[in-house]
Amino acid sequence: RRVVRQSKFRHVFGQPVKADQMYEDIRVSKVTWDSSFCAVNPKFVAIIVEAGGGGAFIVLPLAKTGRVDKNHPLVTGHTAPVLDIDWCPHNDNVIASASEDTTVMVWQIPDYVPVRNLTEPVVTLEGHSKRVGIIAWHPTARNVLLSAGSDNLVILWNVGTGEMLLALADMHADLIYNVGWNRNGSLLVTTCKDKRVRVIDPRKRQVVAEKARPHDGARPIRAIFVAEGKIFTTGFSRMSERQLGLWDLNNFEEPIALQEMDTSNGVLLPFYDADSSIVYLCGK
Repeated sequence: RRVVRQSKFRHVFGQPVKADQMYEDIRVSKVTWDSSFCAVNPKFVAIIVEAGGGGAFIVLPLAKTGRVDKNHPLVTGHTAPVLDIDWCPHNDNVIASASEDTTVMVWQIPDYVPVRNLTEPVVTLEGHSKRVGIIAWHPTARNVLLSAGSDNLVILWNVGTGEMLLALADMHADLIYNVGWNRNGSLLVTTCKDKRVRVIDPRKRQVVAEKARPHDGARPIRAIFVAEGKIFTTGFSRMSERQLGLWDLNNFEEPIALQEMDTSNGVLLPFYDADSSIVYLCGK
């Protein structure tokens, strides 16, 4: 009987960096919204910050760590708090932001640190009637951006022309909690306040698979695609324990695995690293 647990991830652990490699003095947004409030790519880290009279986020070069100057220029164009930001996977200088002011804005970030705030987006996308809390770039198609708002609408945009490619209405009966693309961008997974996980084919504009109550608890559910098209969910059990689930699309009724983690009321945000097949979970 082996005492050692057989796992190739046994030696994966995180280490806090030293103080001079941290970013300090950033006033992170206090908006009550379950989002990671930051986004990172090979060049920059972007963080949604508190801003008087509107919404803003700060963009810092990865190389420039340490204490952040109080007068560091911000990206300010929204008239209400920013709720989500996402870097373009095809261009490290392009970032999109979604806001309570019902708009999505796409920004070109210069390689040098600008002298004053950036206020002019490259394009403003208008089509939602309520706040927009979720954005996600298409992983493989260039200039395609998804946004989802409190109007229960999922919209795909052509960022190059600023036009709406398609709107997925009547699919969600309630607030959308999160949306995720699969690896090649052919399918979407969404979770919703009506306790359902849906897999949507945007080209056919139809729900191709659906699972009601993957977790019994009342709190929000999150879902992402992982390796081989499987779906990983985080949610809560009936006893308010945090749960993790793994599902196969071809047999959506029964989970491959369902595991209790701990007892806490924070929603777990899952992040998947396709290169190492590791799911990282973070909670507030």
